[in-house]
Amino acid sequence: MSFKLKATLVLAGLAFASGAALAQKQPIIGLITKTETNPFFVKMKEGAQAEAKKMGAKLMTASGKKDGDTAAQIAAIETMTAAGAKTILITSSGDAIIPAVKKAQEKGVQVIALDSPFEGADALFATDNYKAGILIGEYAKAALGAKPAKIAMLDLFPGHPVGAQRHNGFMKGFGLQALDAKSNELSKTAETVCAGDTDGNQAKGQTAMENCLQKNPDINVVYTINEPAAAGAYNALKKAGKDKDVIIVSVDGGCAGVKDVSKGVIAATSQQYPLKMAAMGVAAGVEYAKGGKKASGYVDTGVTLIANKMIKGVDAKDVKVGTQLCWGKA
Repeated sequence: MSFKLKATLVLAGLAFASGAALAQKQPIIGLITKTETNPFFVKMKEGAQAEAKKMGAKLMTASGKKDGDTAAQIAAIETMTAAGAKTILITSSGDAIIPAVKKAQEKGVQVIALDSPFEGADALFATDNYKAGILIGEYAKAALGAKPAKIAMLDLFPGHPVGAQRHNGFMKGFGLQALDAKSNELSKTAETVCAGDTDGNQAKGQTAMENCLQKNPDINVVYTINEPAAAGAYNALKKAGKDKDVIIVSVDGGCAGVKDVSKGVIAATSQQYPLKMAAMGVAAGVEYAKGGKKASGYVDTGVTLIANKMIKGVDAKDVKVGTQLCWGKA
């Protein structure tokens, strides 16, 4: 064998070994969302994909079929752990995932909660949902003025921390008696004349609003868990000829929701930033894979009140700002 050929083979072998070593060192990070269709989670996935590509990580993704589908999330945790994921990012659909999370952690997996807190997560990167509720509560109170409040609360579903924090934050911002941010129970007062669960869904939001109007046709303020539920509530109000008489407020800040703010469908919404949550989660996952340092505690990813009409004394940004910062399709 010639010296030149031997040297070539050695270099080729080194290159192969180097490539194999790099492949072994590539961090695997999992992202599990509640659904794959909600624009919030679509944008979260996009943010995770972009950050993973930038940082040289492999991203695995999965989701439930709908809000509350913990069985699909548990299966995804097990699959990702078996595939060698060092970090799993989860927007939890419920506490049923906690035993699976603990098993993953026992195998050295870092588990970070995105958006929705749950017991046992190593860290939480999320909107301050209580603050998001306070912001829209303050706006609704100021917009209503001196009129007696007759409020419909269109919630997520019982027991979910995000739903409770937004609900109770709204009540506090409106100046009503409210439970604190640690409670998963929903505050109730005489001013809240109706409540219904929507699962964050437009069709269910419309049904819940129709039911509320049957109970009390004089409702003048509607709190909604998110903008799809707000759109459903508006459809019901318009059908009943009451769309001009009611203040609808919400949380999300997606482009479709901001457009509804611009049209007056929603009076104000608290905008959150799913892309930022996901990017920070992936970065924390890479840091853990390479250096062994786990993320910890709560990281606030920000929230901004976006309103159609500015009200003196209420800190808000206009639709132009909301459009610049929104996510999803308008």
